[in-house]
Amino acid sequence: MADERLALFKAELVGQWRVVKRLHDLVRVKLEDFGETQEKIDSMGYKLHNLYCAYEELFEIVARYFENQVEPVRYHADLLKMMRLSIEGVRPALVTEGTYMLLDELRRFRHFFRHAYGVDLDQDRVGLVARKAVELEGTFERDLEDFLSLLGGVE
Repeated sequence: MADERLALFKAELVGQWRVVKRLHDLVRVKLEDFGETQEKIDSMGYKLHNLYCAYEELFEIVARYFENQVEPVRYHADLLKMMRLSIEGVRPALVTEGTYMLLDELRRFRHFFRHAYGVDLDQDRVGLVARKAVELEGTFERDLEDFLSLLGGVE
């Protein structure tokens, strides 16, 4: 039963990673034709917002499997912080410190985007976050592979 549960967990994690990768692809495509108009800047902001939300769904899969509790007061920040923790006897850390920093930048942008009613997004700032998101894909993929290999069990 434990192997079946672990296999299901890994399948969910890999499935969500595919969603994240599709969003990374969209960010890369938009980055090729980024800027010039507020519409393009806003569109990139929307994709970055969605990208972090997809990462957060992946983190929730990890938290649910390991029965971690996250307080609702600072849910988004705390959930991300949990992913860099190695919990002795429970699970390894999902992300390294460098990946955490990139994810936190994206998380903070998502927060700003959700609450920036009536404010035009800054092209330079959105461009910087988009370029960091491109870097994030590779670092997170390595972290995820390490995490899954440390879990062992069903492949």
